[in-house]
Amino acid sequence: MCSNFQPIQKHQAKLFTSNQLSFDFNDDIYPNQNTPLLFATHEDEQMQWREVRFGMIPKWAKDTSITRYTYNARSETVHEKPSFRHAWHNSQFGLIPVQTIYEPKYINGKAQRWGIQQQDNQPFTVAAIYEVAKIGEDIIRSMSMLTINADNHPFMAQFHRPDAKKRSIVVIPPKQRMQWLRGDFKHAHEFLQPMGDDFVAQPVLKKPRQLEASQAPLF
Repeated sequence: MCSNFQPIQKHQAKLFTSNQLSFDFNDDIYPNQNTPLLFATHEDEQMQWREVRFGMIPKWAKDTSITRYTYNARSETVHEKPSFRHAWHNSQFGLIPVQTIYEPKYINGKAQRWGIQQQDNQPFTVAAIYEVAKIGEDIIRSMSMLTINADNHPFMAQFHRPDAKKRSIVVIPPKQRMQWLRGDFKHAHEFLQPMGDDFVAQPVLKKPRQLEASQAPLF
């Protein structure tokens, strides 16, 4: 389960779309913090940017504290879980552009933070669902990463506790990005495929966690 990642830098936005990325965000993202999300409309041939919270905030939520539990959505149950089913059945699909995702790897019984990147060090896009909710007087966009089983994945199975069920993000390749964003939930599972063999991992020191005032929980 991915609860922390390094997003792209603002100057890398042109690698995905000609639309400008105009808002600021941290370089180390945790649940309830803001990050860029790509989405698409049928009127614009270019993908568009939205600022979203990491962690799904369903329409019925009373505050944003639920993001501590909704940053990942299991593909096997996303259609039925109360936090995710509205976004799923409405085909509210997004892409999270990331440079690195972080997962724990247990060495001699102790968890170490490892960073996972593409071998060519280029950013990649992670499959997500998104929602728009009103908390008090604020309209908040949020998202959750979709995950699939990785018990038998030759690369992703090395992360998390040895006795834990293994999970993996879903990487949407460049040629399928617009298809994913404009797709229908009835065919979405066709895109939820295991990560390819072009990823590498290495231990990374943890940075002090950042929390901006504008990103603090609304309670």
